[in-house]
Amino acid sequence: MTDPARLRLAAVDLGAESGRVVVGALDGERLTLDEVHRFPNAPVRLGGTLHWDVLRLWGDVEAGLRRAGADGDIATVAVDTWGVDFALLDARGRLIANPVHYRDRRTEGVPERVFDIIARDEVYATTGIQVMPINTLFQLASMAFDRDPVLERADGLLLMADLFSGWLSGARVAEYTNATTTQCLDAHTRDWARPMLDQLGIPTRILPEVAVPGTRLGRLLPELAGAAGLAGTEVVLAASHDTASAVAGTPLASPRTAYLSSGTWSLLGLELPGPVINAASAAANLTNEGGVGGTIRLLRNVAGLWLVQESRRALWPAGGAPSYAEIAAMAEAAPAMTAFIDPDDERFLRPGDLPAHIRAYCRETGQPEPDDHGALFRVILESLALRYAVVLAELAAASGIEPDGVHVVGGGANNALLNRLTAGATGLRVDAGPVEATAIGNLLVQAVATGHLATLAEGRELVRRSFPTTTFDPAGDWADARARFAAVCAR
Repeated sequence: MTDPARLRLAAVDLGAESGRVVVGALDGERLTLDEVHRFPNAPVRLGGTLHWDVLRLWGDVEAGLRRAGADGDIATVAVDTWGVDFALLDARGRLIANPVHYRDRRTEGVPERVFDIIARDEVYATTGIQVMPINTLFQLASMAFDRDPVLERADGLLLMADLFSGWLSGARVAEYTNATTTQCLDAHTRDWARPMLDQLGIPTRILPEVAVPGTRLGRLLPELAGAAGLAGTEVVLAASHDTASAVAGTPLASPRTAYLSSGTWSLLGLELPGPVINAASAAANLTNEGGVGGTIRLLRNVAGLWLVQESRRALWPAGGAPSYAEIAAMAEAAPAMTAFIDPDDERFLRPGDLPAHIRAYCRETGQPEPDDHGALFRVILESLALRYAVVLAELAAASGIEPDGVHVVGGGANNALLNRLTAGATGLRVDAGPVEATAIGNLLVQAVATGHLATLAEGRELVRRSFPTTTFDPAGDWADARARFAAVCAR
């Protein structure tokens, strides 16, 4: 029997490596989490193309909702996912093809072709979004340039979170925070940049209406509600880009505190009232993504723990890989500051033998190659910390705001070595936790949308009371390491 004094909400949180369904319970003083279902999210390669296994993911979402409903009523449910990827639908709302993974090679060379038609500066001035080959703009442009029949047949496009929200509720909208990641949205009008897309031959007729976080989409579709025992459950739009949800769930110490959502990607930035689109932000390739309550997340995407994940997969292909905690211990025991890589070098973007790529990078830049697994992972973690220091300086130069600390959330909040290195490299205090900030932010937006919390600020106070954080103070002299890292990246 559900305690009537406790509000129960469900967050469907789909990341690039795994997904989960989390039930959050609010009693007025604390928020508690119950992960009722966790499942892997592994891409599938077919015919030379890397796809998301979206129907298997949907089956896991359904299974998670059934488990959530087995323990009592769920007031609302919302979905968040990674950004940029999308599904194309026919006139009846059916999938035309399985969605393609952003690490697929179809966008290689496409940004250059786009900039032959529209100047790079014009694209950035319109969208304010970091230029990355994975962006939806370049995925769609690759299809338009190739006259892909899948694109020509499409009647609608839904980003990944919107696809799952649509399968839950029947609604077809584009949630704002995720739409901003596409580089297809005008940062000033907050609507699709239709003139730009028309120039590239991308059919704008397939783009849905943009809706803001907190929009209430209606009840769960009857067949789902009946199967899960959730007849009264309503579907709400969270900040459906997972980083937007993570930032919403981060109890920032001050408006000058930088957030670092640390997972497969590292998203490092500042929460601001409006976009920053100027010469400094363009030169640093900073991105202006949407946040909750009309805010902008001025940030930089850094390769992140993907480098650890993919190296782990390559080093132990037959299984039996050590845990991430064991990998961190290997790195802790390895010699410090032996070599660095630029985490954002394009050779590290695609799946493959990352350890070999890292050794080649070190060799090409005149550095010693890591000679064992611990040394390899130490190179990765130190390089990430030093990249964060560079990005923070770029954020300060573009925004005029000098960060006073860094708050780390996501899986990387558990990596004490990386957090300690980050404090040293940046010279700033680092607060780490909660790990599940993405699910928490998803739940907070639901609670605000339904009136159970007055504001997001009230929700962040709830997070402070409910979840501990760990503090890392800067230590050591990193001046030489920062100079060496800059020299290596400049090569």
